[in-house]
Amino acid sequence: MRGLKKLSVVAVVLLVFGLAAPVQGASDLPESHGFYEEMDYLLDRGVLQGYPDGTVRPDEEVTRGEAAIMIGRLKEFDGTQRATEFSDVSANQAASGYIAAAAEAGLIQGHTDGTYRPYESITRGDMAIILERLFIVPFRADVSFTDVSQNMRAYEPIQMIVAANITNGYTNNTFRPHQAVTRSQFSAFLARGLEPEFKNDATIENSYLRDKTKTHIYDTPYGVEHHTYNYVPTRNTLEVGYVWTITEEGNPDFLVDTVEIETREYYSFGQAYSESYTDLKYPIEIGKTWYEDTRYAPPRKITATGVTVETPYRTFTDAVEVTVESRPADMDNGFTYYMVEGFGEVKQVEADGTVSRELIRVE
Repeated sequence: MRGLKKLSVVAVVLLVFGLAAPVQGASDLPESHGFYEEMDYLLDRGVLQGYPDGTVRPDEEVTRGEAAIMIGRLKEFDGTQRATEFSDVSANQAASGYIAAAAEAGLIQGHTDGTYRPYESITRGDMAIILERLFIVPFRADVSFTDVSQNMRAYEPIQMIVAANITNGYTNNTFRPHQAVTRSQFSAFLARGLEPEFKNDATIENSYLRDKTKTHIYDTPYGVEHHTYNYVPTRNTLEVGYVWTITEEGNPDFLVDTVEIETREYYSFGQAYSESYTDLKYPIEIGKTWYEDTRYAPPRKITATGVTVETPYRTFTDAVEVTVESRPADMDNGFTYYMVEGFGEVKQVEADGTVSRELIRVE
């Protein structure tokens, strides 16, 4: 048409699939954007790339083709265009190489009719499935979103990425599995799967999770423990992923991987593939009791809130006191532990008043 400039085929491909060169200082990504740091991080890594007009379009929905491209760049797949197993993704499509590679790696799947539908927006449910395959996230959070049923394909993957501090759902206890994901949201999910500092942002209101970028050091009767958040692909042939690894000063043989999980229903900290050491039930209310009807753990009760607790690290003035009942059959005299927002457990005291654990440093 007269007066209109035609975009080249290459430009159209770049606009549809975001295959342009990396953008520095994108015009539509201000530092005030909620996911600025996550997108900037992925731009630096070349996982996220912008458009020829200098934008990154953070609030535009991600297509299934674009998701495959970003995953492919992250995994350093060969993106050379080629034939795929999907009837609607031919070799001449810009994303075909990444789609083929991601499918071969088992990271993406098509639909039952043999199509991939590369131009459809990816949903939060599909995103959860991809992230569960992309990262090592073997642990599950016992979370019951009101809009996620057990017969959904995304049910377990959603539990896994919640446990891995990649997402936590919405404040009204929904996950919205059928809602489309924007480029900034997808970037945030990928960044959280890669870096502990971004996992710190995937928390509920008034979270008890610890800062994953710092080492927390505790004094115990058995020695001084260092709790460090780190990536452990496998341990003793078991998949582990990101965990808090506990080491003991002067004891090179002591090493325990622990998992810290929080949903809007509970907080739990315990040994990987084993029992919980410390937990807390939400909402926090004096008198709330759990483990009343189980033989696996003694009953626990919130016995006080707003408690002042002194530790070598600092004096906390708003701790939650949890009392664990004694069980004569287990020769257990009971104990009390204190939980603080942003620090988890800061102190544990036996029934006879002996301090059995307390926070001494955060580095």
